[in-house]
Amino acid sequence: MIIPPYLVSGDTIALAAPARKISRKEILPAEMWLKQAGFNVFYDERLFAEDHQFAGDDTMRTRYFQDLLDDDDINAIWCVRGGYGSARIIDKLDFSHFLQRPKWICGYSDITVFHSHIQQNLQIATLHATMPVNVMMDDFQSPALQTFLGALAGKNLSYELDISPLSSPKSFSGILTGGNLSMLYSLVGSPSDICTDDKVLFIEDLDEYLYHIDRMILNLQRSGKLSSVKALLVGHMSDMHDNTIPFGKTAEEIVADHCKGADFPLIFHVPAGHMPDNRALRMGCLTEGYIQDNKFIINNLNHA
Repeated sequence: MIIPPYLVSGDTIALAAPARKISRKEILPAEMWLKQAGFNVFYDERLFAEDHQFAGDDTMRTRYFQDLLDDDDINAIWCVRGGYGSARIIDKLDFSHFLQRPKWICGYSDITVFHSHIQQNLQIATLHATMPVNVMMDDFQSPALQTFLGALAGKNLSYELDISPLSSPKSFSGILTGGNLSMLYSLVGSPSDICTDDKVLFIEDLDEYLYHIDRMILNLQRSGKLSSVKALLVGHMSDMHDNTIPFGKTAEEIVADHCKGADFPLIFHVPAGHMPDNRALRMGCLTEGYIQDNKFIINNLNHA
């Protein structure tokens, strides 16, 4: 894996909208926070383009993101929000210059398309982290933002978790991959599909029916993506829905049921995903876990 250069004060972070549209007002807290943290912020008017729910049409979003990839004065690209749209432009982007001069691509949810595609095709690390749309003016010290800064600065990230009764907590070590479960499911069979062999797989999701969670985990299982993982880490499974006739299990219970009897460690309560406590995880970096004092420790290291 290639690790992009870590950032220092005075570096430039560009804001990009590869999916859903955003307003100037919605990015102001994040812009203020970045400047207070010592970074330059770059974006132009194309960031606020609109095409129905998208931040401009596919051509507009592709050209803007391409310009950011090719600009050597930009040290990281922070995607402003998810929604839907990244998969519509990923194959239109030319990553040849980015491969020679990699930079951190940051975000989560729909941005899983970038995490998966870049790791699988270019072997470059990316940053699963909160996004500008989530930044609140009165919460600049949140763990989500502070771990985002730490990740960009090259600090090792360490998270202490309560051990869920559904977990099978055992030590593990491997390169981290994954992201939003729905997006990973949508990428199966495409050029952006991830290889999970000997990897630590992380998943999270939002606003899904429980039977959809069952179907997607079953797909991971049947397609062999769980057959040789080093570990399965489960983040926030937020705002799940059920049918009139209940499915009968929570999202976490569904995951645990499909992993029953597996050799790999299964770890719940990872503080990442669609909740305010969305801490940073470097995809493509070495990640290890172990039990210590009745807690489970996950270390996301600054190297592969």
